[in-house]
Amino acid sequence: MFYSRNPKYRAPTGAVATGTPVHFRITLPRGLSCTAARLIVEQEGQPAVLQDMFWCGMNGGDKEWWECDFTPATSGLYFYLFEASTCRGVQRLSRGDRGAAIFGGTYRWQLTVFQAGFETPHWLEGGIMYQVFPDRFCKSGGEKTGVPAGRSYHDSWEDQPDWRPNQQGEITNTDFFGGDLKGIEEKLPYLQSLGVTCLYLNPIFESHSNHRYDTADYSKIDPLLGTEEDFRSLCAAARERGIHVLIDGVFSHTGSDSVYFNREGRYPEPGAFQSTQSPYYPWYSFSCWPGEYDSWWGFHTLPNVNETEESYNQFVNGQDGIVRRWLRAGASGWRLDVADELPDLFIDRLSAAAKEEDPEALVLGEVWEDASNKSAYGVRRRYLLGGQLDSVMNYPFRDAVLGFLLGDDPKNFAEIVENIAENYPPQCLRLLMNHIGTHDTERALTVLGGEPAGSRGREWQSAQRLTEKQRQTGVARLKLASAIQYMLPGVPCLYYGDEAGAEGYRDPFNRGCYPWGREDEELLAWYRQLGQVRHAHQDVLARGGCRVLRAEGNLLVLERYRVHASDGVDCAYRDSLALFVNRSERPQSILSLKLNLAGGKVVLGESLGTVSVLRPYSCSLLKFHREIHTNT
Repeated sequence: MFYSRNPKYRAPTGAVATGTPVHFRITLPRGLSCTAARLIVEQEGQPAVLQDMFWCGMNGGDKEWWECDFTPATSGLYFYLFEASTCRGVQRLSRGDRGAAIFGGTYRWQLTVFQAGFETPHWLEGGIMYQVFPDRFCKSGGEKTGVPAGRSYHDSWEDQPDWRPNQQGEITNTDFFGGDLKGIEEKLPYLQSLGVTCLYLNPIFESHSNHRYDTADYSKIDPLLGTEEDFRSLCAAARERGIHVLIDGVFSHTGSDSVYFNREGRYPEPGAFQSTQSPYYPWYSFSCWPGEYDSWWGFHTLPNVNETEESYNQFVNGQDGIVRRWLRAGASGWRLDVADELPDLFIDRLSAAAKEEDPEALVLGEVWEDASNKSAYGVRRRYLLGGQLDSVMNYPFRDAVLGFLLGDDPKNFAEIVENIAENYPPQCLRLLMNHIGTHDTERALTVLGGEPAGSRGREWQSAQRLTEKQRQTGVARLKLASAIQYMLPGVPCLYYGDEAGAEGYRDPFNRGCYPWGREDEELLAWYRQLGQVRHAHQDVLARGGCRVLRAEGNLLVLERYRVHASDGVDCAYRDSLALFVNRSERPQSILSLKLNLAGGKVVLGESLGTVSVLRPYSCSLLKFHREIHTNT
């Protein structure tokens, strides 16, 4: 009766700009004797609007079409359903399971409306991201000066990160391996061989933990990583290879051991903990100064910042603030830690500062859910409506990919992917950070091959290694996961070492050092091939449409496509890539899918052959170039 993802029923589909007419069509059984139909649409926070629909003819012999147009005037979230006056009374047509229309029910469809003229940076489209945890990627061996006290250092690069609490029962994260910016710069040729176009660095500013999310000085590179000159050199060398550098901004809190708070008294000038006359005192919220203060999730080492305090806003977003300073030093954008804990006003100003400094600067947020309709602390967020984030980290796609490969109903994969594609503005969708592992999650190889950790603690996790059989299964599944990841709308983000076969459960075991000299060469070759395929078919993968052709049993068929006009009046050409995935440990026939494979050329994975069978844990990526008739 209605399907919002099909242009036959709603055109255009997906998110739209303000002022865009949207055409709605429903088809109802003729036996209902419908005398009137209405579209009921409500912008969040506003009264509902009833739009009369018009009878527009028959749909076959037993159904009829009702249609109308609706033009949203302002940006925001709109929710809609339909109503029909029939011989059975007023019937409501609402959103059912997986987006299908049903009679009755209360669920509504979402229409995302973004600001007209909202654009996102183009340089990331069709590219590949690579995430580095700076202390653990590569150690140049150069001498460091001015490194703060209180750190311990591993003698061996192959050590396991420290996980045991100290005598006070605290996990301090003060063990370091010595990875640095010069080491990263040395490995730029390696990143280029993977097809990387964007290097995302976890925090690099002076901090007193190895993860550096407890910022001590936003204006200074951590001395163990190097100097500002080292950072500028890295950015310049990366640009020469077509690689942009994205840096982490942790602005919802600072470290207690920082220039600004200075609880430990490390710094000479008084911080907010030491003096109410400190210029930083207004940044923090004390319930009883100095010992009781608001902190991030109750961690006393991470005092929360009042982001609406004007002096803090100027410090971060002002003309000579932190955001502009590091863009001037060579960064191409910011990834915002815990974006849902940053007020809208702060993100507005940060985005404005970044775009004024560099119109092509990327502002990407950490959001774990559907960012189009995310609510945080009772407030509906407007991240993707224009003027805030360019895009987000894409945890829903991660859940979909890993869930499918571990036995979840493949229809759930289809619903997650198509729902995000429908809800996000297309310019944001093209820049989604599609990861299957980060510094906050277990290694993908461990998830796909190992025993689930469940609620078991760090002692159990520290002792686990994949058996040979588990590793074989994990690698086979990881190849499939990465193939899906590289084909989905957005930008695949590779977590350092995944391509080399790194394993590990939750923090800190997922943050081990890159295994230089011990890489899984077969897996590494696979990722290099993925990079080549992605760049060779950038036209389709950067801006092409996406649909799940089949998701049933152990099979998944994902299509990316783009239509090109031709010189002919009634025809065009459709370039497409179709990825066939068998997640099973048994061969799977695809004949039951009843797909026309004529003319398909294999560009990745195995040939389907004349009998159209996929081997266990295998995939095949086919390229098609077909003429289509636009008048049919």
